[in-house]
Amino acid sequence: MATILYARVSTSDQTVSHQKTQAEQAGFKLDWVIDDEGVSGVSVPLKDRPGGKRLFDKLRAGDTLVVRWVDRLGRNYEDVTANIREFMNMGVTIKTVINNMTFDGATDDPMQKAIRDAMIAFMAANAQAQAEAQKLAAKAGHEHRKAMGDDAYKGRKPSFTTPQIDQIVAKVGEGVGVNEIARQVGLSKFAVSRVKSDTAGAYAKAQRWGI
Repeated sequence: MATILYARVSTSDQTVSHQKTQAEQAGFKLDWVIDDEGVSGVSVPLKDRPGGKRLFDKLRAGDTLVVRWVDRLGRNYEDVTANIREFMNMGVTIKTVINNMTFDGATDDPMQKAIRDAMIAFMAANAQAQAEAQKLAAKAGHEHRKAMGDDAYKGRKPSFTTPQIDQIVAKVGEGVGVNEIARQVGLSKFAVSRVKSDTAGAYAKAQRWGI
């Protein structure tokens, strides 16, 4: 029986190591860490993420799945609740780092099941509501700055430059792995993955900033 941490990282100010440290400080002894870096949590279902696919392949009955919060396990209410139920049906126990919540399929008592399922539904709905509120707030801020003529409307300044994108494209074509490219180019693995997954967008962002 293994204890597996699933860490989704969607912004540059988040790290897998931070989520791992949080889990370990909460008392979890981790056997494996599976991560998804640079993947949107609100647009990509868990099963369509590279790390999400590995997670479903890796988990076995009796394993414990650790996540920072239930929002890591799907893009919206339906995705989160469906995935948690599927994991429980597989015999997997889900534990959260925040508030130390536990969800499993051990009980046969209908009242306990109802309470458990209601808690899962509430947490998943709350996570989606928070994500949507943050998205609307960010959009409103973006429009305000754009109207005020602030350069911030261009978005966050990228950590990469056009020459670095050129290098990444060349290295990917040579079959070099993301970690090695990051070391050679002097960028984070997250930045290289973003450029690799959306090269055209990376060029456009660098062009907007003139770098």
